[in-house]
Amino acid sequence: MRTPNNERLASQTDRADPISPPEGDGAGRGTPAQRKPSERRCILAGESSPREGLIRLAVSPSGLVLPDVQAKAPGRGAWIGVTRAELEEAMAKGRLKAALARAFKTGDLEIPADLPEKIENALARVLLDRLGLELRAGSLILGTQRIAEAARGGAVELLAHASDASEDGRKKLDQAWRVGAEREGSGDRGLVLPLDRMALSVALGRENVVHLAVGHPKAAARIAGLLQRLVHFSGRATEASAPEAPTNTNDTHSDLNDGAAPIGAGREMTNTEERTS
Repeated sequence: MRTPNNERLASQTDRADPISPPEGDGAGRGTPAQRKPSERRCILAGESSPREGLIRLAVSPSGLVLPDVQAKAPGRGAWIGVTRAELEEAMAKGRLKAALARAFKTGDLEIPADLPEKIENALARVLLDRLGLELRAGSLILGTQRIAEAARGGAVELLAHASDASEDGRKKLDQAWRVGAEREGSGDRGLVLPLDRMALSVALGRENVVHLAVGHPKAAARIAGLLQRLVHFSGRATEASAPEAPTNTNDTHSDLNDGAAPIGAGREMTNTEERTS
């Protein structure tokens, strides 16, 4: 795997997964509150951000540039924090290829024309996989009636709707959520996912999943962080705030674009491709 020189701000060398050692006691461990988010620099914008909100690109042995959105590919990669539209513009003007050539110290790279689509689909796949994991862990609440009861009881940390959920169905659950959270009149709404009911149903192994809720704060934060990254890249966020990324364990309730179009699952670099030499 080729390695670029832009991975860590404080150093020119970095591996795929390690997080910067946290501040803490003499043992160097520290508490979650003491740990600083590991930052990376976007090779296109030149701005530094926590790696959880960025997208990692890796290069296969054949020189093919592919998304590594979970940052698990061996070796090092190049990081981007731009939107899909900005990435497409950078590709059209040759800025992405130039930035990657500098990062990986080689011009022998192949950038697929559908790289933006691959990235967006991979981000959606990671979000769907997370929802499946949270369901198996018992963190998700499914079914309109169950969600409404939990919401009115103040037991919902995050409320989300499929992109093709009816407006009437969304409003009823949103109202129940505001009542349970004692925020009547606030106008707070559940998140409208950039995923339709079919994508949610397939991912969760259930029929007709139109709404879902999360009762555990940490689970809500994990989902919100992945959703924020997807929404930012796709450019579907509106004037409403996106959810806070889960750098700690706190969750925030935010609104996203009600008109987000559904997207499906895509392909990112596989372990087989990454390790083939």
